[in-house]
Amino acid sequence: MPDIANRLVLVAGATSTSGLTCARALTAAGARVVAVGRDAGKLDALAAEVPGISVRACDLTDESAVQDLAQQVHDSDGRVDGIVHLVGGWRGGGGLAGQSDEDYRFLERSFTALRHVSRAFDSDLRASPAGRLAIVSSTSVTRPLAGGANYAAVKAASEAWTRAVAQGFGKSARDAGAELSAAAVIFRVKTLAGLEDALAARVVGLWDADAASLNDTVVTLGDD
Repeated sequence: MPDIANRLVLVAGATSTSGLTCARALTAAGARVVAVGRDAGKLDALAAEVPGISVRACDLTDESAVQDLAQQVHDSDGRVDGIVHLVGGWRGGGGLAGQSDEDYRFLERSFTALRHVSRAFDSDLRASPAGRLAIVSSTSVTRPLAGGANYAAVKAASEAWTRAVAQGFGKSARDAGAELSAAAVIFRVKTLAGLEDALAARVVGLWDADAASLNDTVVTLGDD
């Protein structure tokens, strides 16, 4: 069974409350954490809260910046074994007529960041003996409302991308005649507020199970 000890895990969108909670839980479990966010000041505050983590400021919507980030991480920390994607945000309301393009562009940043980060570190996760990719999605994907159509559409796209990553992991293992070692997992929440500790525990637990039982799965938090 995989062990999280000494695994290198990149937390994208790490300056949120959930990012702090996940960074703290991963570190306590023995993982090495690279925390990534846009705001250098908030990253410094995070590093003070969770001693021992590495922090990197990066605009994850900028593809070239993400490629530079990957090279920096490889040079200083090594190849990553896990990505926890927490880049997000909410805008909505006003029914369908209230779904503005400006709000959509704001929400789409999380999907753009996911595409860039997962591509930049895909070879790392495939090569790792215990590669893991986890995203946080929304229960609105299964029942979208007019006032949250932009949000649900972006989350649905993120889920589709993550499932494609999962299929790629499986195909890569089959083509190599090897046992599956990487897994992509979707966590769904109605709202993440109040579930940060539950999410962090589930993230750490990704290294307590084999990849075959995790890959291309959806876990709804808050139903426990």
